[in-house]
Amino acid sequence: MDVVRESHDAFNVFNTMAKVLEPKCKRCRREGEKLFLKGDRCYTAKCAIVKRNFPPGLHGAKGRAKLTGYGTQLRAKQKAKRYYGVLEKQFRRYYDIAARKRGETAENLLQILESRADNFVCRAGWAKSRAQARQLVSYGHIRVNGKRITIPAYSLKKGDVVEVDLSSQKNAYFESVKPTLEKYEVPVWISMDPKEMKARYLEYPTIEQAAALFDLTSIVEFYSR
Repeated sequence: MDVVRESHDAFNVFNTMAKVLEPKCKRCRREGEKLFLKGDRCYTAKCAIVKRNFPPGLHGAKGRAKLTGYGTQLRAKQKAKRYYGVLEKQFRRYYDIAARKRGETAENLLQILESRADNFVCRAGWAKSRAQARQLVSYGHIRVNGKRITIPAYSLKKGDVVEVDLSSQKNAYFESVKPTLEKYEVPVWISMDPKEMKARYLEYPTIEQAAALFDLTSIVEFYSR
């Protein structure tokens, strides 16, 4: 049984309703770079990083403190959590599963995070952000292998077919999204039929393919202290 298959069994047995409540723009400002949490807004002059590229809080404008080795590891972990919209308890559980499996723990962890249903929906171009993708999954607009799912943390397996429910495709939102999919470039580990709004999970991505915004090795070092 591979790492993502185990995570599939571990996390798809329950529906977690917990979600990150911190304002999205504050998360980006805390990390000092765009995490693309607000969709199209992140590409405009209204982006918080463009307007106020300093940490939030009373003393944020004074600049960023120099990080220690521990601080660098902590920031990498926090950045990954915020990017994927995962809370600490669940993120730690993902790490524990990744650490038990063969291969590199860092890459195992990445594959678990990338295999979340809400992340896949975002990667497929059906949502402009992971927060929006989470909502689409929760509202039952997404099917996996023909079965409707409502769990954003649902863990996909290699070979799974993910699609927008046929009745949902008539929704005004999806009607507006469908024309943009013809030019949308999906990652190499996903194949997509834009007209049918159907995608297949071809393979688990490598660190190089995913081009992660954070240092996965630092995350492993943080938890293995």
